[in-house]
Amino acid sequence: MSKKNVFYIIFFALLSIAFLGYAGYVLKGERGSFFAEEKLPVLGTNGHIVGGFSFINQEGKTITSKDVEGKIYVAEYFFTTCTGICPKMNANMTKVYAAYKDEPRFRILSHTVDPETDSIPVLKKYAEEHGADPKNWWFLTGTKKELYKLARAGYLVDDGTYTGDEDFVHTQWFALVDGEGRIRGLYEGTKKPDVDKLISDISRLLKEEK
Repeated sequence: MSKKNVFYIIFFALLSIAFLGYAGYVLKGERGSFFAEEKLPVLGTNGHIVGGFSFINQEGKTITSKDVEGKIYVAEYFFTTCTGICPKMNANMTKVYAAYKDEPRFRILSHTVDPETDSIPVLKKYAEEHGADPKNWWFLTGTKKELYKLARAGYLVDDGTYTGDEDFVHTQWFALVDGEGRIRGLYEGTKKPDVDKLISDISRLLKEEK
């Protein structure tokens, strides 16, 4: 083989490596590593964010959307007297919590759909039964109208329309929210594969927002 042919082979090999490196850099979102994981999608219409809210947690403390700015969190809806899907959902949520309870950038927001029954003391007892630390797993109550509005227009976990006092949200979906208030994933809280994916996706999102 001539020196000229060897030169061309080496040249095109180096060019290919450089191209792959640049492609990996772009895919990573300017992190500069090869074959990075694709970023999680952003759900909802273009520009959709959860929006503002203000509720009371199990300690009687007001929690607002300001408290989760820059944080990654999972949101769910449940009620303490539920004997159907809620026990399984919150058993699964404890697995999510166990994986990230020591991560300062992570929170869980569990909203009651039955604020008349789920008073602050009731939520506090329920939270304690699930090993929830009030610094990073909040069980929230407020007006039914505002709670339901956030479920539907904010977290996209229910597609109903508020019909008054007889309205009722009963949803199995967990919403993963990023530091900008965008929905980055929806997961069925009763299904192990979905919960396992949620745990994995939280890790991906934490790395993405580093």
